[in-house]
Amino acid sequence: MKRLCVGLGLAVMMAMTLNACGPRQASVRTAPTTAEATIHFTNNLSQPVNVYVLQNGTETFIRQVGANTTENLPVRGIPLGSQVLLRAVTLDSKSQFDSQNLTLSSTSAWRVP
Repeated sequence: MKRLCVGLGLAVMMAMTLNACGPRQASVRTAPTTAEATIHFTNNLSQPVNVYVLQNGTETFIRQVGANTTENLPVRGIPLGSQVLLRAVTLDSKSQFDSQNLTLSSTSAWRVP
C-alpha cells in the first residue's frame, strides 16, 4: 500500500511538472501608439515655474521647470491639433505668463518671459 501511495504521488508530481514546464501559447501584441505633443519650454526667469496647459477651461499641470532651464515637456492626454493656452506660474505665485492661443503640434516652442 505504501508503494502504491508513493507511486501515485510520484505520478501526480510528474504530471504537474510536465504541465507546468510545457510549452504555452502566448499572444504578443504592440500597444497602440498615439502621437504626443511636446512643448520645448525655456524658462529665462531666476526662479522655477509650474507649467500648465489650458483647454476648454480645464487647467492641466505639466511639470515644474527650474530657473534658467530649457526642457521638452510631454503633453499627455491632449490630442495634437487641439487649441490650447500655455501658462507658467512662478512658485511664489507673484507672476503668471500666458501664451497666445496655440495649436498643439508634435513640437511647440514657448519661452518665458
